Amino acid sequence: MEEAQIVELQGRVLDQNRFLLFASAVDGTEPNSTKGIHLSNQPQAPPRFKHYKWWIRVMIYIFFLVAGQSTATLLGRLYYDKGGNSKWMATFVQSAGFPILLPLLFFFSPPTKSITSSNPIASSIARQPKTSTLVFLYVALGLLLTGDNMMYSYGLLYLPVSTYSLLCATQLAFNAVFSFFLNSQKFTPLILNSLILLTISAAHLAVNADSENTSTVSKGKYAIGFLCTVGASAAYSLYLSLVQLSFQKVIKRETFSTVLDMQIYPSFVATCGCIVGLFASGEWKSLSKEMKEYQEGQVSYLMTLIWTAVTWQISSIGLLGLVFEVSSLFSNVISTVALPVVPILAVIFFHDKMDAVKVVAMLLAIWGFLSYIYQHYLDHSESKVKKENSNEVSVALAEV
Repeated sequence: MEEAQIVELQGRVLDQNRFLLFASAVDGTEPNSTKGIHLSNQPQAPPRFKHYKWWIRVMIYIFFLVAGQSTATLLGRLYYDKGGNSKWMATFVQSAGFPILLPLLFFFSPPTKSITSSNPIASSIARQPKTSTLVFLYVALGLLLTGDNMMYSYGLLYLPVSTYSLLCATQLAFNAVFSFFLNSQKFTPLILNSLILLTISAAHLAVNADSENTSTVSKGKYAIGFLCTVGASAAYSLYLSLVQLSFQKVIKRETFSTVLDMQIYPSFVATCGCIVGLFASGEWKSLSKEMKEYQEGQVSYLMTLIWTAVTWQISSIGLLGLVFEVSSLFSNVISTVALPVVPILAVIFFHDKMDAVKVVAMLLAIWGFLSYIYQHYLDHSESKVKKENSNEVSVALAEV
């Protein structure tokens, strides 16, 4: 009996020594120092308060995404309807608004010197990736964003806003596929149900294309707009999955400044690509005439382009914020919240025809969206239980 008690006592001492070694590694103190123990007794924010703060951030990002995306889409269509015709200019404004984010970047830049000087482990975590790696990453994402924006511009030019918005919902299906291969996203029955519904919704619009009022657009241009919108949805889904993968494997930092970096630098590359395309295509020669002949006047022409650029940046901040806080899949899900909003606004402001075909396609897409939401709710509940269990284990170790 005494031997068993001795063995148990030795095990407790060994566990306590391991805990002291772990605490000393985290806090940068000596194993025999009591500094690491005192840190655990310092006042910290309650877990519930941290949870509320996370939800507040997520709700702000959701508002930015839905409001910015809906407004930018309608302004982009307004540009074409009132006399704008430059595809490269419409592509340019989707990324050219990044300078408005520079003050935020300077404000939220972390003081890395004070962080890295106190703790070697924190120094290794906060260490920046190689400059060449970041340059390659931002250039690749920026060029992908350029092609994606150009395809969206063609889709918005040749399709009614309602049809364009419904087709954009297919990015959920593409994002699920890319997330499966790049971000280890699991396929569940609910996600497969959403993929099937969104595919049927897009196919429903494609088969019934003759029901559209295409008197001003030929069937060939309508097909180009249709394919470009679907292709842009696929490209943007790939972009979001790569952004999430970059946060996890390359950036490895959890600060708002990393979200701004991921928006500003690829947008700068995309803007440069658009400028090259604008001059190479010769469209810059007709911009002066286009502004003079704009139906609402030159001031309205400039304001339309400026606010389109601003609202796209607001939308992108919301989108990348959700990628950072949750996942690329969830950000794509939330972006489809604007799905029923934009077609309804398009009927009001642009007199798009909302026939039975679009109503059925919208209902199918919303059904798919709700399947995604419910799956995320299940995943969140499961992760919450696991986190609570891990917290209980941590508290038990701290008490020992």
